[in-house]
Amino acid sequence: MLKTPLLAGAIALGFVLPAFAEITIEDAYARSASPMAKTGAAFMMIHNSGEADRLVGAASDAAARTELHTHLDDGNGVMRMVHVEEGFELPADGMIAMQRGGKHVMLMGLSAPMEQGATVVITLTFEKAGDVVVEVPVDLERQDHGGMKHGMGN
Repeated sequence: MLKTPLLAGAIALGFVLPAFAEITIEDAYARSASPMAKTGAAFMMIHNSGEADRLVGAASDAAARTELHTHLDDGNGVMRMVHVEEGFELPADGMIAMQRGGKHVMLMGLSAPMEQGATVVITLTFEKAGDVVVEVPVDLERQDHGGMKHGMGN
């Protein structure tokens, strides 16, 4: 008789567990300023079709250090790149646009030059969804993100 209440409790618990975020990555690419640069960056659109989550970290064997960065106005009209230790909110049924001049994954101390057509493997870490491994193609020729222009007002 003990089995029935335990089974009922286990089934009820299954209904109260939260639905985890469902993460998809689109339009990813990485680049560096020059073939000899020691830093590079990765850009992508991170879509979430589940509950709210937070991108809290990134890692890659392609660099000595991998961080989440964005650009902020220093108050004098100068944009300054900063490490965002707390990560980025990922709303339920929303997205994070990681693009040039904004949020991005910064790769510092590259272990090898970024070459056109190569691939960089990046692990994105989310609070709820856990680790998502992304194979990011290197595109040194790309001038914008997704064919859209992203200026300071966008």
